[in-house]
Amino acid sequence: MLSTRVIPVLLLKDQGLVKGEKFRNHRYVGDPINAVRIFNTKEVDELVFFDIMVNRNGGKPDYGFLADIASEAFMPFGYGGGLTEVADIERLFKVGVEKAIINTGSFDLDLIKNASRIAGSQSIVASIDVRKSLLGKYEVYIRSGTCNTKMDPVTHARRLEEAGAGELIVCSMDREGTLRGYDLELISRVSAAVSLPVVASGGAGSIDDMKRAAMAGASAAAAGSMFVFHGKRKAVLITYPKYSELMAALEERK
Repeated sequence: MLSTRVIPVLLLKDQGLVKGEKFRNHRYVGDPINAVRIFNTKEVDELVFFDIMVNRNGGKPDYGFLADIASEAFMPFGYGGGLTEVADIERLFKVGVEKAIINTGSFDLDLIKNASRIAGSQSIVASIDVRKSLLGKYEVYIRSGTCNTKMDPVTHARRLEEAGAGELIVCSMDREGTLRGYDLELISRVSAAVSLPVVASGGAGSIDDMKRAAMAGASAAAAGSMFVFHGKRKAVLITYPKYSELMAALEERK
């Protein structure tokens, strides 16, 4: 396995696979089960799924559909969306999901503490969505990017580490879906503030972008558009780099 993990992030909406830009204008790009089968053939090490509607609607995860995904996936995967109680997380693991990713619920530190105590911190991931204000200040958003908490991401990351989270996914909302590269300053700030593995997310357009994220302190690089779109017109094409390409680009930084 690569020392810097490369993780496709897939967005779910009504059991469909969607992708947008800057958390807006999502369009249908295919069937999630079919995407999983393609990633199986590409020998992807890990996947992440986010349901982008469940937190907005105050609903619960579609456990039956997640069980269908788990039955098809040859690799471990994490899921985020609608996880607000320990019982939600326990049920998630029962259907075959390996990691519970908590975003909106991460402001309930007791949820993080209790979930980590029951499942082990390695299975509890906190997701931090961040946008810059007009004055250039980083602020954490929840509910699929619709609610500004005014919280500084470094402060939030430290609170999550103390509560028992085992990993952080840090996503730049300003870069998400743009293919313009990660917000390296954001990744660097959070990575320097905690001892947890940090997954860079939002903006990846190339393997070089992932290398830069790793150099900024990220332990893993996540991407969505890079793995579902092809060309300037963004034709839908589920793909993933060859292991040899990732090895050549990412391992040379050692």
